[in-house]
Amino acid sequence: MDEYNLALLIIRVAVGVTMALHGIAKHRGGINGVAGWFDDMGMRPGKLHAHLAASGEILAGVFFALGLLTPFTGLGFVGLMTVAGITSHAHNGFFIIRDGWEYVFVLAIVGITVAMLGPGEWSIDHALGIIDGLDGYTGLAISAGGGLLAAGVTLGIFYRPPQPAD
Repeated sequence: MDEYNLALLIIRVAVGVTMALHGIAKHRGGINGVAGWFDDMGMRPGKLHAHLAASGEILAGVFFALGLLTPFTGLGFVGLMTVAGITSHAHNGFFIIRDGWEYVFVLAIVGITVAMLGPGEWSIDHALGIIDGLDGYTGLAISAGGGLLAAGVTLGIFYRPPQPAD
């Protein structure tokens, strides 16, 4: 069982830190530039969404790495990565080499998978006993279903893609 817990810890930390660093990069690289990019792609108001995306990536990443509220961090991964995939990557195809949606898809799938498996015994969730029964299909519903719902609501309310020039 220790191998299982170690494997989950490695995945949680590697992917969680990666997600958090993406959010940190948005803040450190100049949130106003990110806001302009969001405005240009149709996520308005850009400044609000730049802050929400960056902060969401940091929070979801740190919580995921710690194994804290794991099904809900999976929801964050799916929501954030679905919005990123649709607004910024979908028109480029699948492969990341062409700035496609491959990478955001993998992050979302890892979020769902860990939400279904549970974070393992080496997690804050386990230590505090706060997610008992929220793994398996319940974890799938929270992470995938909740994340897609959150992304759909966000896109429906705020996403207005630019129209191609004739």
